[in-house]
Amino acid sequence: MAQHFSLAACDMVGFYLDHTLAPLIYNSFAQFLVKEKGYDKELLNVTPEDWNFCCKSLALDLEDGNFLKLANNGTVLGASHGTKMMIPEVLAETYGKKEWKHFLSDTGMACRPRKYYFYNYFDLPGTLLCARVVDYLTTNNGQKTFDFWKDMVAAIQHNHKMSAFKENCGIYFPKVKIDPGRYLHSCPESVKKWLRQLKNAGKNPLLITSYHSDYCRLLCEYILGNDFADFFDIVITNALKSGFFSHLPSQRPFRMLENDEEQEALPSLDKPGWCSQGNAVHLYELLKKITGKPEPKVVCFGDSMHSDIFPACHYSNWKTVLILEELRGMKVTSREKGKYEGPKAKPLNASSKKWGFFYFISSVLGLENTEDSLVYTWSCKRISTYSTIAIPSIEVITELPLDYKFTRFSSSNSKTAGYYPNPPLVLSNDGTLITK
Repeated sequence: MAQHFSLAACDMVGFYLDHTLAPLIYNSFAQFLVKEKGYDKELLNVTPEDWNFCCKSLALDLEDGNFLKLANNGTVLGASHGTKMMIPEVLAETYGKKEWKHFLSDTGMACRPRKYYFYNYFDLPGTLLCARVVDYLTTNNGQKTFDFWKDMVAAIQHNHKMSAFKENCGIYFPKVKIDPGRYLHSCPESVKKWLRQLKNAGKNPLLITSYHSDYCRLLCEYILGNDFADFFDIVITNALKSGFFSHLPSQRPFRMLENDEEQEALPSLDKPGWCSQGNAVHLYELLKKITGKPEPKVVCFGDSMHSDIFPACHYSNWKTVLILEELRGMKVTSREKGKYEGPKAKPLNASSKKWGFFYFISSVLGLENTEDSLVYTWSCKRISTYSTIAIPSIEVITELPLDYKFTRFSSSNSKTAGYYPNPPLVLSNDGTLITK
């Protein structure tokens, strides 16, 4: 495997459009559960301390209501029932040192998706909401097994169905439409300039999102300006990641748009422009046609391991650039050519009073008379397995030439090779870690 990666070698550069508005997402789902499904009104009351429970890459076991933090080998590093953390003795008795029952050691993934759920950026507020639902059902109903997930799915569908933006349905879209400046940030000029550079270099810029076209347009006009469409050759909405990569063309054909309404299914994607739904196979066929190459190279930028990075790498063998906010605030060393120095404020979910510093390494709490130890997390393993490189934001690379050679993650490089501009401090001396 090559040890370096360059944008100059890519024929298409794609970007995923998604964002997380934690309080708004929480409130929109909680209001639905209370008003439509009869859940306790206490779900609507959230304190700043409550957000300490939120943590990326937690797994929710949908049958027993337990939230889990996994090690790179699939063993359970920490767990809670609802929001109630398990003490080391209970954790050892419940899970021991064996692989979690839904973990597949040969792929480093999990199986039986109807039995669990993994949380990412967009649905991060769902960790808190689901945990509080488990608390309520355990305390008031004495439940030991749970089936509330269908109600969560209904809350998501109510607030984010395709027609919700147009119909002003739910809470989420109406709030953003009234005051987008409260929830969105405009894109820096340096990034806009870089996007133009990509297009002028013939990199066939792609924008792909699971949102419908009307909401996509509102976001992009505010973030990039009214001329945002000029930055991209292809815009794909309602892509329903990760199904865009995993489904067959017959399952998810492309559809053209007319006044934001989806038209009849297309047998193939014949030209660039705006379209809806679709699949990676037909998109790649179009790229072959555009470039005249039998195996054009694609790279995509995204911040969700579950819906952006893993499926693009696993199903389509695309190169991937993970936008990892946990890298923000790290200074560029003299050996790097970039000029980036990120904000010093840590991300909202960089650490948790409930779960600790969780994303790269984790402390394994020892039992009585035993010492704690540090291990690599499952999240850390997935970064180096499915990401080509990881960066704190696009701004970090806008001053670099397109032919800049990034050291990439690979089996022949170190665990920290693909982090740019520098690896996280907790991984800078990985010889100190104790892997299980």
